[in-house]
Amino acid sequence: MTSEGVGAGRRGGPIVGLLVLLWVGGLIASAVWWVSLGLEQWNVSYEEQPDKLAELKHRASLALLVATVLTVAGPAIIALVAYQLRLARTAVVFLVLAVVIAVPALPFAVRVGQDLTPVPEATTPGPPGHCVEHSGGDNRCPGG
Repeated sequence: MTSEGVGAGRRGGPIVGLLVLLWVGGLIASAVWWVSLGLEQWNVSYEEQPDKLAELKHRASLALLVATVLTVAGPAIIALVAYQLRLARTAVVFLVLAVVIAVPALPFAVRVGQDLTPVPEATTPGPPGHCVEHSGGDNRCPGG
């Protein structure tokens, strides 16, 4: 192995290390965001404000979705950058990590995504828009 080959591989190490630190920092930040929303939900639950509680549940679901996407996308991006920097073993490790994390995370993300879609409100049917004749010969329709 020549010194040029070693030098080329080592130049990418700090870049990959910085990406790993950014990924872990993002995971920590999203976890803190989710926990703070949970504490805010706990506080609001005692104030009997259903609208604010529903809005906080929506924001908590969004925080979980962001954390899930970040958890899967981080290793995938690191693997891609490591591959571009010719750090093959590092790329393989992070690619395997991305796949291992993605397998349980995808159904979880789908479930959280369903929580984000608004459920249509149940409506009670109103009176019919046309004349409905009732049994018994009683006709209360206009005109007759």
